[in-house]
Parts: sequence; C-alpha cells; structure tokens
Amino acid sequence: MISAPHPFMRTRHELEQNEDRALAPYGMRSAASEGRAHAEAEHPYRTVYQRDRDRIVHCSAFRRLEYKTQVFVNSEGDTYRTRLTHTLEVAQIARTIARALGLNEDLTETLALVHDLGHAPFGHAGEAALRVCLKDVGGFEHNAHGLRIVTLLERRYPTFPGLNLSYETREGMAKHGDYRAKGSAADFRPDAAPLLEAMVADRADRLAYNHHDLDDGLTSGILTEREVRELPHIDEAFAAVDADSPDLPFRLRVNQAFIRLMNGAVTDLVTDTARRVRESGVASIADVRASTTPLVGFSPEGAERTSTLHRFLFDHFYDHWRVARMQENAKRYLTTVFEYFAAHPRTLPPEATTRVGEDPTHRVVCDHVASMTDRELHDEYRSILLP
Repeated sequence: MISAPHPFMRTRHELEQNEDRALAPYGMRSAASEGRAHAEAEHPYRTVYQRDRDRIVHCSAFRRLEYKTQVFVNSEGDTYRTRLTHTLEVAQIARTIARALGLNEDLTETLALVHDLGHAPFGHAGEAALRVCLKDVGGFEHNAHGLRIVTLLERRYPTFPGLNLSYETREGMAKHGDYRAKGSAADFRPDAAPLLEAMVADRADRLAYNHHDLDDGLTSGILTEREVRELPHIDEAFAAVDADSPDLPFRLRVNQAFIRLMNGAVTDLVTDTARRVRESGVASIADVRASTTPLVGFSPEGAERTSTLHRFLFDHFYDHWRVARMQENAKRYLTTVFEYFAAHPRTLPPEATTRVGEDPTHRVVCDHVASMTDRELHDEYRSILLP
C-alpha cells in the first residue's frame, strides 16, 4: 500500500507553479526550459535548474576550486579568497540581486556556481600560460573550457558524458563576460541577448572580485588604508565607520567598511537595473532576448566607482611585485608541466591516456593540466625537475 504524500511536500510541478506566481514576467521559468542535450526523466521534487545546481556542486571540478588561486596561491595563507570562496560569494550576491528583481534565483545561483569551473590552476596566470602553450592549436579560454567540462570531461553517468545541464545553464556559461569578442557563444544563438539571470551572475562576479580583492589586498599589507582611501567612495566608507564606531581595531574597521561598500554597490545595481528594465518596456523573455542595450548594470555614479576601483586594483595590487612574482612562477610551473606531458603523453594518467587518439594530444594534455589544483601542479613540476 502506497502512503499518501506529506501535506507539506512540494512536487516539482508545485515549485514551477510557485515560480509562475512569484517571478517577474521577464524571469526565466523552469517549466519553459529548452531541456537537456540527452533526454532524462524529470525529477519529482526538484526543478531543472535546482538539479543543474546540485550536479555542479557535486562534481569533482567544483571541489577542485578550493585549491585554485583567486589572487594569492594557497601557500600564502588560509584566510585569502580561493577560487571556491570567490564562487560562493558570487552566488550569495547573485541570489540577493535575483530575489530583489523577481528573477529565477535557482538559475542565477547555478550560473554563479558554475562560472569559474573552467579556470586553470594559478588563476589568470595559469590561463595566460595555457593560451601560449596552445596558441597554434586553438588556444585556451576558461569559459569555453568550463563548457567542455560540463558537456564532456566530467563522468558521473553511464549513458552520457558530462553533467547534461540544461540549455539555459550552458548558454549562460557561454555568454559570461565579453563573449561577443571571444566568440564563445557560437552554439547558443550568439545574436540573442543572454537571460537576465545570466547578466546578473556576470555582474555579481565583477562586483565580488573587485571588493574581495580589495579586502585581501588590505589583509596582505600590499595595500594600505591610506592608499585605498585615495578613492573617494572608499574614504567615505571608512569615515562613516569611524563616525559610528570610533576606535575599532583595524580588522574590524576593514570588515565594516567592506560591508558598507558591498551593500552600496549591490543596492546601486538593483536600483538601476530595475530602472533600465522599466524604461525599456521589457515584459517577457522574448523582450530580454531582443534587447540591444545592457539591462543589468550600475548607475553612472556606480559604474564610475566600479571602474575606478578596478583600475586602482590593477595599478596597486595585481601588478604589485609580490603578486607578479607569484604569477611568473606559476607560468613557469604550468608551462614546464604542459610541455613535459605534450612531449611524453604516455606518462599521463590512465583517464587521460585513454583519450589520446580520440582528441589531439595537446587538447588532452590541456584538459589534464587545467583540471589540476595549484598544489597538484606544483607537485608535478617538482617531480619533473627533481625525479
């Protein structure tokens, strides 16, 4: 005898009905998804985007983000952001924005969680090294590699490769960042604008790394309070903290200033995005797709603060000699390991050697090297130089 369902249990169909009632007209409904590349039965109590999110969180590439560089390599200290903690911060910010705007939180969170899945070890320095290694055979771009991971390289199911994510999640991955210049969305209606959920995840990414890199720069001592307060909006945040709570310890003052800066930036983004959507007359997903102007963004003042902070971080933090030294070491490590495996493919582990012949050797080597964490790659570098 089958027992009756619990009266408060929510089925997928009920969750989809709740979305239809709660979301704005331009929010993406789970029930309207274009589905997956490989047919699967729907889940009884998870929507398509909730299922995408869970598949991402449980895959090995997501776990490896814990030991991949954001700015500081793992050995520099345990309190700095890693690629994983950055991803979690982006997801929190993106959910907040999506909720405030009436967008699909599950899809937005999914896109935030997956947006850096394709990063190589050692952050942007590692990506730069891989681009050079592959310059004559297709190059390397982390958004495209992230798609390769979720469509081919992850193996969790017996009947298909990859994670079999929904069309909207894969499209959002392809249309992250400057996708038109990179040509990464060729398979996803490149002339159609991304969904608002994808735009929110993209802006949340930049908003997160601008602010938490500022925080890590202050924590490391590379940036000083005097330097960062040369930016008027940062000076205002510290001044407000000191006025409200005089004589706080330095770390607590930084944390309070960071909270004010982040809250101000998110509020500005939500407010101006709502204005843009309202004034553009967007009232459906079709309207979003057809839009030729950015619908998610900051006010002119907010955009100026964001770009000023970004330039400041490049001039005073990302190009600092301590960071530059880490980056140059990282490029040497990765290039050495890549060239060794490319010259000796039979030394690759079995899961990689089985694909030699199916894919070009350089691409197989790239897939293996890009999957490594910072310390895995450093260990390989040491074993090559000091066998």
